[in-house]
Amino acid sequence: MKQLSIISLALLFSLISYGQENWTLKTNKDGIAIYTKTIENSAYKGIKVKCSLQATLSQFVAVIMDVNTATEWLYSTKSSTLLKEISPAEVYYYSEVGLPWPLSNRDFVCHLTAKQDAHTRVVTIDGPVVPDYMAEKNGIVRVKHSSGKWIITPAENNMVNIEYTLEADPGGSIPAWLVNLFATKGPMESFRKLKVQINKPQYKKAQYAFIKN
Repeated sequence: MKQLSIISLALLFSLISYGQENWTLKTNKDGIAIYTKTIENSAYKGIKVKCSLQATLSQFVAVIMDVNTATEWLYSTKSSTLLKEISPAEVYYYSEVGLPWPLSNRDFVCHLTAKQDAHTRVVTIDGPVVPDYMAEKNGIVRVKHSSGKWIITPAENNMVNIEYTLEADPGGSIPAWLVNLFATKGPMESFRKLKVQINKPQYKKAQYAFIKN
């Protein structure tokens, strides 16, 4: 449950363009490639993360849709709670992202949907925020503009290729230098933990009626 918009300081507070041009590779460690991009008329850099994992499509989707466990692997995620499950492929969840003092924490409500292309078997998980889904909380800044996307492509030898992008405006006052400082740290730590998370027993034999592995 979760795309987990899931979110890290860097993942949440970055602006992404979904085009492929002008991306700059910032780091490539442990099989995790992180790209950044300067966004026109924005102080924030965009981020794209790519990696390959040994897992089935259903196994990966199970981790992302399990929103209640996002705190176990998503960088800087203070809480993540399922609000409503429409179906195994569609959920609403609430998450709070912790920021260093004196900045206020951010929170968001995400509408997460998963679907598979019947011909290519590529799975797409979209996660736009719905800021008016629930009342704002005192002392926490609500993220009102954000839309993340996972693209999971099946590969040979029980592997999946992952691409994650996100466009978001953190709202309020966050120094651009702080956001950009964490532009590689947050995704790198999240994806390293994701590699561990996906191998936990509860995801190993995951199956979904809407996914063909």
